[in-house]
Amino acid sequence: MRLAKYLAQCGIGSRREACRLIEAGRITLNGHIARHTDPIRLDESLNCLDSIELDGAPITKTETLAYWILNKAVGTDCRLLEQDETSLIRLLPKAPRLYPVGRLDKDSRGLLLLTNDGELTHKLMHPSFAHSKTYHVRLNRPFTDEFVEQMASGVRYKDLQTLPCQVRRLSSDSFEIVLTQGLNRQIRRMSSALGYKVIDLQRVALMTLTLKSLAEGAMRPLTPKEVAVLKAAVTI
Repeated sequence: MRLAKYLAQCGIGSRREACRLIEAGRITLNGHIARHTDPIRLDESLNCLDSIELDGAPITKTETLAYWILNKAVGTDCRLLEQDETSLIRLLPKAPRLYPVGRLDKDSRGLLLLTNDGELTHKLMHPSFAHSKTYHVRLNRPFTDEFVEQMASGVRYKDLQTLPCQVRRLSSDSFEIVLTQGLNRQIRRMSSALGYKVIDLQRVALMTLTLKSLAEGAMRPLTPKEVAVLKAAVTI
């Protein structure tokens, strides 16, 4: 098994975060600074046969994988910064260690998946997998049918061209959009490029997951069925 994949399974973060730790020289393998290409030896029970350390502390076993859903409120910052009073880290349990799958802007709200499953995080976040995220958006004024068509066909801003997506009108000034891209502040910038301002943005679904009746600011563990359905959808 590749080192970064194993580290992700140990619950230290996503595979991308594991790569950052390796690049920073903070991971040692059998007493030597680890490299991305280093393989991990596992026995028949998938126990690691190598000595792996993070900043000198042994990584000895894989954490039990956990999956939670949060209905994030506006004002919560998804960056895990200890010194920030608005940081998501202040809402998370001490154990198990959970990390957000992607981010919602501080001024956005809605569904956020929290997990220590680095492999699932990688598959949900990597653009090559093109998994869907659904949002409800309200603008500062009523929009035309042409706006819907332009959003659905793709919008150009700065040096970017967004991919075609699904868009349907909910009211005179609100719409639903389903994205498979994950560009920074994508919906806000698409709307701005067409002359509108987003005044409310809520993520209502991530693949098979929905908020259902989860109150704003509340979080709960996923049921075994929800985890199984999500994983099955991700592997399709």
